[in-house]
Amino acid sequence: MLEGVGLRIDGRHLLRDVDWKVEATDRWVVLGPNGAGKTTLLRIASLWRHPSTGTVTVLGEELGRTDVRTLRGRIGVASAALADRLRIDLQVADVVMTARRGALEPWWHQYDDEDRHRTAEALAAVGAGHLSDRLFGTLSSGEKQRVQLARTLVADPELLFLDEPAAGLDLGSREDLVDRLGDLALDPRTAPTVLVTHHVEEIPPGFTHALLLRAGRVVANGPIREVITESNLSAAFGVTVRLAEDDGRFRAWAPRR
Repeated sequence: MLEGVGLRIDGRHLLRDVDWKVEATDRWVVLGPNGAGKTTLLRIASLWRHPSTGTVTVLGEELGRTDVRTLRGRIGVASAALADRLRIDLQVADVVMTARRGALEPWWHQYDDEDRHRTAEALAAVGAGHLSDRLFGTLSSGEKQRVQLARTLVADPELLFLDEPAAGLDLGSREDLVDRLGDLALDPRTAPTVLVTHHVEEIPPGFTHALLLRAGRVVANGPIREVITESNLSAAFGVTVRLAEDDGRFRAWAPRR
């Protein structure tokens, strides 16, 4: 839960007065243009950055009054920044299994048969079981995103953050990923999930809530169909937006002038 959260760096406000609460069964999308503050919000909510103002409470613990190193182990995060830190000559199974200890290298810790079993389950859950013996650096962008998703799931997180998982994917890979995220969203065993994106087309079916940001401020916040509207999207992106929904998926475009 974020209450009155703001972040100011070098006199510039990256976030202002953000109030936001994620409940146990929620699936959230955080949406907005470049520079809206989406990734900054995720870094604060996942305990990798302290705000300048406000209170952050995650899994019942208040930031600044808890050991974030322990608390981070209960949170799953998938982001391009993390993918860049993974060694390209690691086997996929090791990329995923090391998340069981919050590590990036397999030689940092000892692993057992239960760790290997959970790794195989997580890879299978995202359709990447056949990639287990491949080297991470040989994977396509879509395959890497699936492996990252398996890495977030293998540690049984109590809260799940996905920072633009479809960025850079081609149409087929994007649709495959959106389908898999939709399946996870509909599974009651999945932890509360937050997905950051620029595009309404990347919102999977089954997501329940949305937070719209513009220039670090909240434009709208609440149940997804109350928030994802033409007027709210137009306000967030600064252009006139038309919106359609088909089979649980959104599509947005700007009409010709």
